[in-house]
Amino acid sequence: MTEETPGFDEQPDVPSDATPSAASQPDAAEGAGSAEAAGPAASAGDAQRDGLDQSAKQDVALTAQLDQVRTALNERTADLQRLQAEYQNYRRRVERDRVTVKEIAAANLLSELLPVLDDIGRAREHGELVGGFKSVAESLEIVVAKLGLQQFGKEGEPFDPLVHEALMHSYAPDVTETTCVSILQPGYRIGERTIRPARVAVAEPQPGASGAQAEQGDGASDEENGGPDEG
Repeated sequence: MTEETPGFDEQPDVPSDATPSAASQPDAAEGAGSAEAAGPAASAGDAQRDGLDQSAKQDVALTAQLDQVRTALNERTADLQRLQAEYQNYRRRVERDRVTVKEIAAANLLSELLPVLDDIGRAREHGELVGGFKSVAESLEIVVAKLGLQQFGKEGEPFDPLVHEALMHSYAPDVTETTCVSILQPGYRIGERTIRPARVAVAEPQPGASGAQAEQGDGASDEENGGPDEG
């Protein structure tokens, strides 16, 4: 008796859950591809955000450093300007003190020569400044003039107690204010510094002369207007 064997065209039954179906395999492959694609994209986005955050932090740090540098520059500029102003003031003080010291030294020297200059002036007035004495006197006057000595005091100028010393006093009808009518001794100065005031004789207007002049002025006005008004 012969046993029947299954034919080649008959296939054994396979359970449905043993292997994935052909329809489910493409879906799985597609999901895996999407996950693989989403992973690099997310990493790139995070890296970009980290780069932006780092750049912003660097900008903030650079801005803060720039502000510090500007503040330091302004402080140094203000210090430099203050030092320059102090230096200019120092130079002016030194120059002023130098001129003052020079004037004081020249004034001390020339003060000792004033009696000699007075003798020269009197000799010139009396016609005694002749010969070799005249040459020496003129040379001395040139030297003291180079040192800055200036003579002042003239007849007819108004009396100024700051530069004049009145040794004689009188009244005169032809003056309207206290006037130097005679220079007894000339004054001398160096720049604005007075070494010796001019010693002068002064004359003042006659007492009551101003009232008389005012009355004369009123009379002249009346004459011009046709005489005094009749009451």
